[in-house]
Amino acid sequence: MFEQQVCLMNSVVQGYPWVRALAVTTKVRSRAAPELLTIAESGLPSYEMSQWFGLLAPARTPASIIGRLNAEVGKVMTIPDVRERLAAQGADAVATTPREFAFHINSELEKWAKVIKALGDLPH
Repeated sequence: MFEQQVCLMNSVVQGYPWVRALAVTTKVRSRAAPELLTIAESGLPSYEMSQWFGLLAPARTPASIIGRLNAEVGKVMTIPDVRERLAAQGADAVATTPREFAFHINSELEKWAKVIKALGDLPH
């Protein structure tokens, strides 16, 4: 079963017997559990899947408001306590520009569209 790091990391780190982590799906090892290999390191070299969260605004939101929101979120992502809490859950605090985030979203859409198309070609 695949599950989000932020949901399971505490159970993995605490060593609960009903949870056994085999690997992480991200490109790099988790800072919360660096002993876990990535799936790529485990034998599927091109495998990479990560979960991400972002803040979006309605279309046609003025650039000044987008800029202000981005600046304030960027400040929050530099607060040590915020970074530590996220890291403890297996998440990285990352602040980007609106343009970088839009590029990331589009890259993800392209990647998963290919997966969906490939699955659509499978016999049912």
